Amino acid sequence: MSTITQPFTSVYGPVKSWRFGRSLGIDPVGAVSTCPFNCVYCQLGEIQRQSCDRQVFIPTRKIQQDLQACPVCPVDTITLSGSGEPTLAQNLGEILAMAKAMSKKPVGVLTNGSLLNDRSVHGELAIADWVAVKVDAISADAFRRINRPMPTLKLQDIWAGLLQFRQIYEGHLAIQTMLLMPWRDRDQAEYIRQMQVLRPDEIQLNTPTRPRSLTHQLIARGNHPTDACPYPIQQLSPVNADVLQRAAAKTVSI
Repeated sequence: MSTITQPFTSVYGPVKSWRFGRSLGIDPVGAVSTCPFNCVYCQLGEIQRQSCDRQVFIPTRKIQQDLQACPVCPVDTITLSGSGEPTLAQNLGEILAMAKAMSKKPVGVLTNGSLLNDRSVHGELAIADWVAVKVDAISADAFRRINRPMPTLKLQDIWAGLLQFRQIYEGHLAIQTMLLMPWRDRDQAEYIRQMQVLRPDEIQLNTPTRPRSLTHQLIARGNHPTDACPYPIQQLSPVNADVLQRAAAKTVSI
């Protein structure tokens, strides 16, 4: 099995999302996966370029053209995600404003929160109708093992940035947490304490059900193939549904 060659377009999907319905994806990062994290469960596989430096990867005008060329189809939302961390795009605010004006649909961002200590990112993200932030770890050790961040990134700085963003953001804030193993009681107690401080509008407890690509594949941005996968993958072990339900029962009182 080898890498599937396909032309890059900044607009892809619609992607079937259990939470967001039919989501049309916008990839502001480009064909080379770029992210400050290199998460062990990332569906994109190994991140090709780890970076915290913001830049314009794809001009807003090119994304607008790709959106205009996209076949008309029913979607519930438009999501900025794709080949890495969307807040790395220095034209994030422009892209959000343009997508909202063109589509008249809710426009959101999936982010790992790694740049939330940057106040300029706050202002741009605030344009989004909804923002879903990844919070997988509550300890520095788990952060290092699960998210495999760049050495300059500290969990406490990301948390502080998330709290600051929460104070100014008026849209719908969701927290996405990937459970790779059952929580210890003290870990869940600390997670609940942090969520009580943050007061998000929604908490999503997930477990990896999609395989992890072993080679870089643009197709991995969207829906996973329903038949035999045409590229090499690593199957991940999801947490038992009962474990998820018990964790959710403790968290629902937040």
